Amino acid sequence: MSAFERIVLAALLVVTSSFAAAAPLANVLAGHPSPYLALHGNDPVAWQEWNADTVARAKRENKLLYVSVGYFACHWCHVMQRESYKNPKIAAALNRDFIPVKVDRELNSGLDEALQQFSARLNGVAGWPLNAFVTPEGYPAFVALYAPPDEFRALLGRIAARWQADAAGVRRLARLAAPPAQRPASSALTPARRMQAWADFMRGVWQEADSLHGGFGQVSKFPMAPQLAALLERQRVQPEAKLADFLRLSFDQMAARGLADHIGGGFFRYTVDPAWDTPHFEKMLYDNAHLAVLYLEAADVLREPRYRDVTRATLDFMRDTLAAPGGGFYTSTSAVDAAGREGATYLWEPDELRRRLPPEVFAAVRRVWRLDAPRSFEGGYLPAELRPPTADERRLLSEAARILRPVRQARSLPLDIKQNAGLNGLALSAFSRAAGLDPAYRQVADRTQAFLLARMVRGDRLVKSVARGKVLPDAELEDYAYVAQGLLDHADATGNRASRDHAVRLSRTAWQLFWSERGWMREARPLLATASAEPALADGALYSPSGMLLLASLRTGDAALMQRARQAAGWAVPEMARDPYAWPTRVRVLDRVN
Repeated sequence: MSAFERIVLAALLVVTSSFAAAAPLANVLAGHPSPYLALHGNDPVAWQEWNADTVARAKRENKLLYVSVGYFACHWCHVMQRESYKNPKIAAALNRDFIPVKVDRELNSGLDEALQQFSARLNGVAGWPLNAFVTPEGYPAFVALYAPPDEFRALLGRIAARWQADAAGVRRLARLAAPPAQRPASSALTPARRMQAWADFMRGVWQEADSLHGGFGQVSKFPMAPQLAALLERQRVQPEAKLADFLRLSFDQMAARGLADHIGGGFFRYTVDPAWDTPHFEKMLYDNAHLAVLYLEAADVLREPRYRDVTRATLDFMRDTLAAPGGGFYTSTSAVDAAGREGATYLWEPDELRRRLPPEVFAAVRRVWRLDAPRSFEGGYLPAELRPPTADERRLLSEAARILRPVRQARSLPLDIKQNAGLNGLALSAFSRAAGLDPAYRQVADRTQAFLLARMVRGDRLVKSVARGKVLPDAELEDYAYVAQGLLDHADATGNRASRDHAVRLSRTAWQLFWSERGWMREARPLLATASAEPALADGALYSPSGMLLLASLRTGDAALMQRARQAAGWAVPEMARDPYAWPTRVRVLDRVN
């Protein structure tokens, strides 16, 4: 090649590179393995994935990233897609003024948690869909939840204008809003410290407890599995009549009213009212895995054998609805049916019930489910024990469920077919812990263990998820912690040596990837600039990932892991003093170290 030809070729390469960099964005989500992201593949919004290349493009073009976080089962995520992301004018504004990014929170839980915390600090609320405007350097600057289309379009205009007028000022404010780095400080692991941690936690519990309806809070109601697990542990070792009454009330109300699926088994994610009556209709693998174990524990601690029936119904739902043919479990069922109707899968018209049920069964259903009351849902009535059933009525309600279950199964119920490592670890724990109830549960536990080891474990590491035959990498701390706990529970239930050995190896890897002398990281390679190490991670709807890894490490019998767990448990966590209710797993950790 002559010198002239080399010069021409180099010039062409520069032109081609510049053209590629300036090429308009295109939606890259069509056919994505994540069902949630694939749902957005035909939006006119030019959705990108959250990755280093997308962040680099934002830097090159000096644009804010519009990071929209949701998940497949989220009702309001579907609403915002229909109202805004399918709207050509809104899509044009997003594509012109921002780098639009769609995130499945179940694949990027560390990013989601950081943005949720930012939303809570900035606006006092958090939730999904969560829509964050992030500077090219990775600092969240603004955040919004669901907004109607006109309001959302106006918001996009205001933020774009602000960025054009004063990008430097936006960058400066975003950096100032970043939480300060925390420096772990050791605190002696004394009996007095353990007692104080329990006392502070119990004070927080009684401040949040609803003594009328059970559970916590006075607006919406979530199961709050980490808090209930700690309280059952407390009641087991230090029985107290007041706590027993509260726990019994909570478990009774969750199982009797609208949080529970009285036809198909299992639980919805939460209710929008304090009396447990009006659910959002998504059903999550993690909630059901948590609650299956909690009801099993409560049966022993509270001496209520009937709670084992709730465990069975919950595990049966997981096995019959969420289990994948090749092993493992899917992530969730949607809040909307195939036609986009919220809750329609679960609702019944009285005329249909009268046709399908024998007269005496319908009479029991009519009274207990209050079919004579004004309906709470446009699509029909939700089965729930709104009046206490007699013993005879309870038998008739069981007959109603038996008759209606096949009808329900014929209705549409979209599934999120991702199989996440950590969530399958929770399912493994649930079926392993319940193996003594039914030999079938032991078989499910064995299949789940085999699935995890064959599909999710790569040497001493985990992948995050598998979906549609594709592997999604970058497992996070929660995945390692929940899988390690699940494998230890399987080893305890079955004596399986491979489960224990893999739990030890995965725990060692988790310490290497996510822990340092600065504290814990949720992700091994975070792209958000505000992601920083923390002395411990609080509980949320799921158990604290750092707390669960410490509990697993203390169970392994491995001297090095146990020593690391004691060291990390010794770190002071100032946030515990400010909000002790949010740290039940940390309290359990402190109770186990010596």
